[in-house]
Amino acid sequence: MATQTKGFCKYCGKEYTKGGMLRHLQACSKRKVRLDSERGKRRCRYFEIVILDKYRKAYWLIVEASENTTLKTLDQFIRDIWVECCGHLSAFECNGIQYENTPYPYWDEDSKNMNYRLKDVVEVGDSISYAYDFGSTTELILNIYSCRDGEKKDNKIVILSRNNPPKIMCSNCEQNEAKWINPMGYDYGFFWCDKCLKENQENEEDEDLEPEYFLPICNSPRMGICGYDGSHVYPDQFKPDEE
Repeated sequence: MATQTKGFCKYCGKEYTKGGMLRHLQACSKRKVRLDSERGKRRCRYFEIVILDKYRKAYWLIVEASENTTLKTLDQFIRDIWVECCGHLSAFECNGIQYENTPYPYWDEDSKNMNYRLKDVVEVGDSISYAYDFGSTTELILNIYSCRDGEKKDNKIVILSRNNPPKIMCSNCEQNEAKWINPMGYDYGFFWCDKCLKENQENEEDEDLEPEYFLPICNSPRMGICGYDGSHVYPDQFKPDEE
């Protein structure tokens, strides 16, 4: 799988790699027009946050969140778009302090809940670690990239850009785009296209390759882990406002 992917700008629809997008968002003329139209007297800071899988760099999100957004809200966003499968526990760690969605003080006296606001725990340049599911763990890194002043609105997290779904080829024919992932792929190949999976079932080549055990290919670093079958809130392909 390619480690460098591109995504679309929310405001103008131009396509860049993650690094290019971070530079572009600072100069995007259509974004500037949108932000300049904010005339409200009530102001607050907005953090631009880069969210990355710790190991698979093809997956990335660039989002903007109000300084009043709680870690709990950020946790729910990450669950909705990337990781939620079975209601597992999760935790952030920032500046040596762990924030859990269900803290157990008798395990760790320094552990806190997620009701803290971003402005109370981070500043630009900080890096936050995030873990979902302490069995088959998905580990993320959140970098507080920049900050701007803007009109105070709700605390909704806004996606500024997101990696386009990586194109993954079938492990068997190596010709068609894969649609399914086999969690037991060490023995049978991880990625399967519809055609190869259908042919295997029709020919009864291997009874261990039952379709009900396969999981769909999805635009998430948790793909193929536990029972994760993709987001039920956000589409895999991010669409800019221009479309």
